[in-house]
This record gives sequence, structure tokens and C-alpha cells, in this order.
Amino acid sequence: MEEFAGAYGDRRRAVAMQRVLNGVIERQSVVIRKIGGTRGGELSAHRVLSSPEVTPEATLNCLSRSTARAVEGCRVVAVQDTTEVNFSGRSSRGLGHAGRAQSPVPGFFIHAMVAVDAEADAVLGVVDAEIWTRTVNEAPASGRRQRALDEKESQRWLTAAETAAEVLRRAREIIVVGDRESDIFAVFARRPAKVHLLVRAAQNRALADGTLLFDAPERWQPLSREVVNVAPRGPGDRGREALVELRAGPVILRRPRNGLPEHDPASLAVMLVEAVERDPPAGVDPLCWRLLTTLPVADAAAAADVVRLYRLRWRIEQTFRMLKTHGLQLEETQTAEPHRLFNLAALAVGAAVRIIQLVDARDGSTRPASDAADPSQVAAAEAICSKLEGSTERQRNPHPPRSLAWLSWIVARLGGWNCYYKPPGPKTMRDGWQRFAAIAEGYQLAQSNAENV
Repeated sequence: MEEFAGAYGDRRRAVAMQRVLNGVIERQSVVIRKIGGTRGGELSAHRVLSSPEVTPEATLNCLSRSTARAVEGCRVVAVQDTTEVNFSGRSSRGLGHAGRAQSPVPGFFIHAMVAVDAEADAVLGVVDAEIWTRTVNEAPASGRRQRALDEKESQRWLTAAETAAEVLRRAREIIVVGDRESDIFAVFARRPAKVHLLVRAAQNRALADGTLLFDAPERWQPLSREVVNVAPRGPGDRGREALVELRAGPVILRRPRNGLPEHDPASLAVMLVEAVERDPPAGVDPLCWRLLTTLPVADAAAAADVVRLYRLRWRIEQTFRMLKTHGLQLEETQTAEPHRLFNLAALAVGAAVRIIQLVDARDGSTRPASDAADPSQVAAAEAICSKLEGSTERQRNPHPPRSLAWLSWIVARLGGWNCYYKPPGPKTMRDGWQRFAAIAEGYQLAQSNAENV
């Protein structure tokens, strides 16, 4: 397998990690007993995840390599956020506290970044993730506002932007998107030069002219009214459409007084785009987004584009849902030791993104199959595609060869989809990928044996 080639200092570890990743995707589980399939597979998974040479950083570097290839020439939105994985009601497992300070529970955190094609709304892959736990029984730090950024967990927002600049350097444009927690003056001041930021404002900041940020749009004329698709909040929620009024203009943020070194600028010029829903449906809180960005916003079309790009942030929420309760159920893993647990979590982030890519492609995608499969798997798909097609036009793969939609059709057919009625569901895709991964591994072995002969 090629995804982890050259990693961990030993080919056998790379092969074993590839099998663990395939097992997570195939069975949509992070329980080692299920991933391994057999007792031997279970023991192999435990050994490789426990190896000191296997680290989350090395795994994520491997996963990001395919993302770096996929973004070439694209306008890319890198969406980031933090999720908490806690084990309420169970022993500490050697983990520090998560949850609220008033009622801490053992757990850890994942700060992940996923690349999305800004024009096609297609998930391109994992950019990076930081996985950590706090010191056991660590008390909440005091004087948070007085501490420098690199002394706080908030440093992760800037670190992720710096990583995006490196991993996504082949992209045409990089836009790092974050929610209100990433509204940090120092992140704007120290962002990499080739990265744009788009952040939902959390604080009614002081401006250089003595006014406040949230009051600025009152002085501006409305640019237009636009329909915004509000992303679903979870299973059963179909999302909704909101008619919002857009205003936009330049603002100059004044540097906060606390916790910032003198080399940060005294003020910072950015654009503010405000999207406010004036007539929400009954019983629904009106949508109100105040978006700070380094992107140029010269007219109504540019303001509408900023709102559209911010909406793509739901892709990281979708990744976390797939990672946790509504997908892989990372909270239910029986793996207890932190090193092994963090290695498994890194694989699970990659698996969650891979599953989303395959499910998205059911409805058609022009992205290449290499976004979700390595070259040997694509070759195996080419070898079996004709055998899955029927005699009628409707029973043939309608998608361009070697596209992600083409691969998704093959996986769905292996999962039992009959091409006629409703689109394949997640279970069909899961079962199909399980069969496809086994076929691809057998195909690769057969090719290798043929070359040796």
C-alpha cells in the first residue's frame, strides 16, 4: 500500500497502519477487535499503534500528502475547528480533564483542518490535526488575557494557518476559515503572507477611530439581499434557506492591551462583512454573521462570496460528526493508553474524511478517484468495473473513468446497490468499501506475484 510508504522507519509498520486505516473505513468502527477482523489482525493493530516509532504527526503527514497533490491549481478553503472527545463515567485512562472546569471528565482534544475546493464544494482531504490532552488534574490557568499567544492552547489557530501555507502551497489561493473561537488579533497580525483569513467575529472590538466593531455596519448602505443555505445541524435536520441582508466595509482593529508583544502592529486593517436575516421563520433565531476577512471585498458579489466561503465551515462539523457520535463513535473505543489512543484518533480523522468523500461522490463528482484511493486501488477498480456493469445503459457506470464519482459507483455496486431506485445509503457504501478494499488488496498481491515470476 502506498499511502504510508516511507513512514515509521519500517515497511511492515507502514503496511500494518494501512490495514488499520482500511479496517476503520470498512467497518466504520474504531474498536480494535472489529478493525482487525481476526485475532491475528487485532494483535497486529495493537502492536503497530503501540510502537514508539508510530506517532500521530507521522500519520497525519502521510494523510496530508495526497491532499497536497489534490489542491494543485485550486482555490482552497481550509476549514478548522476543535472537538472534544471525553470518556464520561469511565476511569481517567491516563488522560487529563476535558469538559467544563466545573465538571471535568477525562478526555482529549482534536484540532483538525480539512481542505475544501471553494468552487466545487468538494472535500479534498486532511491538511493537519493536533491531538492533545491536558496534564492530569491540571487546574484552569489564571491570567489568561495577560499570557502571550504561544503560551495558550489558542496558538493552535495560528499553527494550523502556518501548516496550511506549507501543505497547500500548490493551491491557487488559500483561505483559512474559523469560527468565533479563532477571532484572535495576533492570528490576523501573524498570518502567513500567502494565506487569507476568514473568521466569524466573537468580540465587539475597539476600532482605531474609537468606535466599536459591531456598530460599524450601521453606517453602511445595504449591498444586496442573498439567499444563504444554512447547513444542517445533525441527523434529521435538512438545513434551511435564509434571506440575509449584506453590508460590507473596511475597519481598522485596534490592538488589545493585554497579552500581545510590542512587535504586533498597533492597528490592523481588515474587511467586515455582515449578513443579517431580517425576517426569520417563526420560532427560529435569525441568522447573524459578522465576518472578518483579509480578502478584498469591493462589491455585493464579493461580499456574497465571503458568506458562501464561510458557509463551507460546515465541512469540519460534518467531519467531527462522522468521527464521533454519528459515525465512527470514537468515544466508544476500548483503547485506553494515550499513545495508542492518539494514533488511532489520527487514523480516524483520515477515515472520517475518506467516508465523506465517497458518500458525497454518490451524486457525481469531477474530482479524481485518487482523492480517496491510492493508485493500486484505482487500478483494481479499473479491472473490476466492467464486471459490475449490466447490459442496459442504466446499469453502466455513467461517470468519467478514474473520477471519484466513478469509484463511488463501483463501491456502491459492491455494496449491493441495484442502480434503479434510490441512491445508495451510507451502509451500502460501507459494505461496498469493505469488499472493494479486500479485492484491491488481492489484486495488488496478484500483480506483485506476477512481477516476481
